[in-house]
Amino acid sequence: MTSPKKPIPKLDYGIILSLMLLAIVSFITLYSAQSTGQYKANFVVSQAQWYVIGSIAIIFIIRFDSDQMKKISKYAYGFGMLLLVILLLLPVSKFTPIINGAKLWFVIPGVGQIQPSEFMKIATIMMLALVTSTHHERFLHKTIKTDFYLLIKISVIFGLPFMLTIIEDLGTSLVFVAIFLGIVFVSGITWKLLLPIFSFVTVIAGAAMYLAIWQRPFMEKFGVDPYQFKRIDSWLDPFSHRTDAGMQLVKSLLAIGSGQTSGKGFGSREVYMPESHSDFIFSTIGEEFGFVGGSIVISLFFMLIYQITKTGLDTKNPYYSYICVGVISLLTFHVFQNIGMTIQVLPITGIPLPFISYGGSSLLSNMIAMGIILSIRYHYKKYMFASEG
Repeated sequence: MTSPKKPIPKLDYGIILSLMLLAIVSFITLYSAQSTGQYKANFVVSQAQWYVIGSIAIIFIIRFDSDQMKKISKYAYGFGMLLLVILLLLPVSKFTPIINGAKLWFVIPGVGQIQPSEFMKIATIMMLALVTSTHHERFLHKTIKTDFYLLIKISVIFGLPFMLTIIEDLGTSLVFVAIFLGIVFVSGITWKLLLPIFSFVTVIAGAAMYLAIWQRPFMEKFGVDPYQFKRIDSWLDPFSHRTDAGMQLVKSLLAIGSGQTSGKGFGSREVYMPESHSDFIFSTIGEEFGFVGGSIVISLFFMLIYQITKTGLDTKNPYYSYICVGVISLLTFHVFQNIGMTIQVLPITGIPLPFISYGGSSLLSNMIAMGIILSIRYHYKKYMFASEG
């Protein structure tokens, strides 16, 4: 005999637990990082404040259902594009300063620095999900023509913020590429279109890398700044550039390597690491907690990504599924790029480690993404049946 169906609890406590554990890791690591003499700010208190603001945002967002989220998508994307254009056009001032060589932030009195491109990532995910799901609802019978039409729409939505961010911030622009690729791969577009396009892009990227490493005079003829070559050299051979461009990477390798298996212990840092509270926070984790601590942190991210993947597979709403894919692409790229650059696997791009690195805009945008994922879990209905013998 089968008992009446019972609704599974709407809140995803697994995701909430993952966020709490990542927050604890962030607070512990930032407390150690801020002990370095160069820092005077209390990063832990500031990070906690942004976590509270992010939690409030989650509580607010979780109430929106699919139809409301779709309406918000258009406005969020349009407003985000407007902010990026304004930031690009405004002259350098105390409200739009150049920080670390780039003009990426609005400085709002009483609030602090706000980076529009961080929030634009989420708006782009929502808009790509909306356009892709709406396209499939409109064109029930797929052809190469309809697939090409969808690819053009996805490319335009991705291309606009990509072009506006690559001017000042290569790292963030690469995140848009990761989101674009994730959506395209699950969009149902035929591989007859995708294979030749991505093959062409791969060949171009490979040729550019070859020219940048072995044919630099040729590249300089086309106006490439020699400083860009120095950045490549400092990545491939950081110890030969340890006094300038390769200094951060050398320090990171020394810090993580000296941590060995179990680390030196909390607060027992010996290697001076610039930006140890933000982009290079994983170096602090590696030095103090070693391979074991680093593996635990990576496992927390895999657990979170697994939970988002499960949410995307369980929901029957295509719009929700595409959002999950976009968020997974965003988080996966951030984690691999950030950790990869600290161990010389990938070049340094200045991308933070989600939920752990210090930064209000980055943390709040990631919390908004989690609010959307929790909203998906909250609003879709799934039932389980209990059998009675």
